[in-house]
This record gives sequence, C-alpha cells and structure tokens, in this order.
Amino acid sequence: MTAKVSYGSVEVGTELPARSFPVTRATLVQYAGASGDFNPIHWNERFAREVGLPDVIAHGMFTMAEAIRVVTDWAGDPGAVVDYGVRFTKPVVVPNDDEGTSIEVSGKVAAKLDDNLVRVDLVAVCDGKKVLGMSRAVVRLA
Repeated sequence: MTAKVSYGSVEVGTELPARSFPVTRATLVQYAGASGDFNPIHWNERFAREVGLPDVIAHGMFTMAEAIRVVTDWAGDPGAVVDYGVRFTKPVVVPNDDEGTSIEVSGKVAAKLDDNLVRVDLVAVCDGKKVLGMSRAVVRLA
C-alpha cells in the first residue's frame, strides 16, 4: 500500500484532519490484554493514588498509538511512517464512569524534507492539558 497523499500536493502548514479518541476504563482493559501491560496504575484506583497519581491513567503507549492514527489515516498507509517519537508530558486520567475522557489530536506538516519525506508535528490534549510533547512523525509520501 502506498500513501494516498502526494508529496507535491503538500505544503508546510498543511493541517491534518483532527480527531477525538474516547478513552474509558474498558478501553484500558482491552489495551492491557492486547499489550500485556497489566500495571495496576492502569486499572486500580487505590494503587494509582498510593503512588501519587490522581486516579487510574491510560497507558503511555496507548496514548502515543492513538495520536499517530491521525497521521496514518491522513497518509493512507501505516507503513508510510518512517520515524515517530514523543515525550510524555501529562498522564491521561481516566475516570471510573461510563463516559471516561477523550484525547484530542491535531497535526500539521511542519517541514518538507528530501526524498518525499515530511515532518508532521502533533498536538495531543486531554482535559485542556497537553499530554504529549515533541510529538513528531516523519512520513514518506507518494
């Protein structure tokens, strides 16, 4: 599969379609099962609070994975992402209710590089707070 976005049609400043990703306690249980990460900070309120967290938090890798979906959906091919990195700045706190929370992700082409590569900078926010810093992906476009 090749990327659906062509390098020639993209300019610096191009905004990717923003997305909202819901996160509930059930989501965390599903992710824990898929990833094998059963750390109690992701499911046990008492334990999370004992270690200084405000409540149960989402897995960092889950948050990172949800954010890159904005890029892979835009590019049309997960294989188009050749590099991706983030810094975790704030935890995604997930309340114990039916609504949970959501991660709001937006992205913008920050640079055109050589060899049909672009750098996309992402912003991921939960409850008005930035949860990922230095979130950047390098993507090879058609």
